Amino acid sequence: MNDLPAAIEIDCVNKTFGKRQALRRVSIRIAAGEMVALIGPSGSGKSTLLRQVSGLLAGDRDSGSIRIFGRQVQKNGSISPDIRSIRSEVGFIFQQFNLVGRLPLLTNVMVGMLPRVGTWRSLLGWFSRDEKRRAMEALSCVGLAEYAAQRASTLSGGQQQRAAIARAVEQRARIILADEPIASLDPESARMVMECLTALNRNDGVSVLVSLHQVQFALQYCPRSIAMKEGRIVFDGPSEALTAAALRNIYGLKSAEFNLDGTTPIKIGVRGQRPALAAGV
Repeated sequence: MNDLPAAIEIDCVNKTFGKRQALRRVSIRIAAGEMVALIGPSGSGKSTLLRQVSGLLAGDRDSGSIRIFGRQVQKNGSISPDIRSIRSEVGFIFQQFNLVGRLPLLTNVMVGMLPRVGTWRSLLGWFSRDEKRRAMEALSCVGLAEYAAQRASTLSGGQQQRAAIARAVEQRARIILADEPIASLDPESARMVMECLTALNRNDGVSVLVSLHQVQFALQYCPRSIAMKEGRIVFDGPSEALTAAALRNIYGLKSAEFNLDGTTPIKIGVRGQRPALAAGV
């Protein structure tokens, strides 16, 4: 029997904004090394849940607990005083990249070292030669080494998102939480970002929880999917079990766009060429 703690344990979490209940007794367990898609319509609670898992947002006072590798992130609406140390193991990838546009890409990636080198060294750019070498390796992993000296603002959205992944690599995160990382990207850029996340999961054992609007990408890259609707979990199981009927339950009439017959799981194509990070996957 595997006695290792789960990567993420969420137990009866609630969150209310004014009169709207965003999360309703949400409980999820994600094992170390899993890659899981978090799907559901806009406003279903996906982003709220990810922010609570990372300790960026506290739950309600009657909320349960959230643990990362057995360490308590929060309980009953109180965030752990040790949250900075816990968060050092979690890479958070936002939809809008959160890079400093005027700084070179290499510097943006080295910011991922902040939990290890401290705030002042990071802000002043005091990095050793070995630290710069590791940052270059992280950029190489996502196929961006040639852009290391360019300002982040000069790169495409897909390139900036891959740079955000490189920053998480440099952070040495054991868990990556990605909040709709491909929502604003073209299909090819979206594929490359998902390939990078998949390779981190398969090659390095990083646990990945990625929020997605595109169900096809969830099916293609994530063996397990968790669906939310109105703050509740309405599906948790193998992605291949997401039939048209299941999608109608999750998305309502919007599931018609998937053009399914109501019983057959979605079938999609084989993955395309992988970037450097995914070599050997």
